[in-house]
Amino acid sequence: MGKQHYDDEQQLPLQGTEGQLSFVITGDGSKTIFNPAVGENYHSRHGALQESTHVFLNSGLRHFLAGADAQAVSVLEVGLGTGLNFLLSADFCTNKQIKLEYTGIEAYPLSTTMIDQTGYEAYIPPKLWDDFLSWYPSSINHLVSVNEFCQLKTAHCKLPEFESAELYDIIYFDAFAVAHQPEMWSEEAIGHTIQFLKPGGVFVTYAITGNLKRMLKALGLKVEKAPGAPGKREMLRATKV
Repeated sequence: MGKQHYDDEQQLPLQGTEGQLSFVITGDGSKTIFNPAVGENYHSRHGALQESTHVFLNSGLRHFLAGADAQAVSVLEVGLGTGLNFLLSADFCTNKQIKLEYTGIEAYPLSTTMIDQTGYEAYIPPKLWDDFLSWYPSSINHLVSVNEFCQLKTAHCKLPEFESAELYDIIYFDAFAVAHQPEMWSEEAIGHTIQFLKPGGVFVTYAITGNLKRMLKALGLKVEKAPGAPGKREMLRATKV
């Protein structure tokens, strides 16, 4: 989820009843959502699609698979938001015939009606889009098969309340920025998240701060800087050793 909001971005009214949320057209033409209660967009103003592709699909999922040569992969996302990270990951895994088990934590889930207005069907095959919208309401605390290769579960709870007996290959950490949601970047929150990562698993996020690097190293992860998405010089990736 979100990055900084700028007043010169084009905002579009939402059709529906989701409070004061509004759509924003980002720099690459893809939509994100602005949440005035938090003061942030769900994605980078430079491009929602570019950011999700670069940070989570390429620097997270594809990076892990390049080193693992696996036929199945599990992902835990902190901040499911609009579902864009899941959709891109599901499209990639479906094309490669890799089994994907995906859990998305979202304390304030969006309705299917709102997600349907994002326009993300332009970036994935129509069948995957239709299957996602069909199964999304059923995925609350249940693992559902979106298609032959991809399973999805949505955990509608706050991060400290999330529990799982499963460990994951990859963690997408996509919370709002620390300036707007500092509790998500605390030692407690990061420690709680990392306990669900397998040895050899990858933690990836758009953010990079000295404090986050120190916390991850203290938790036994090998931390590296990676090139950031457009508009951001660097991002962070860490591997649990």
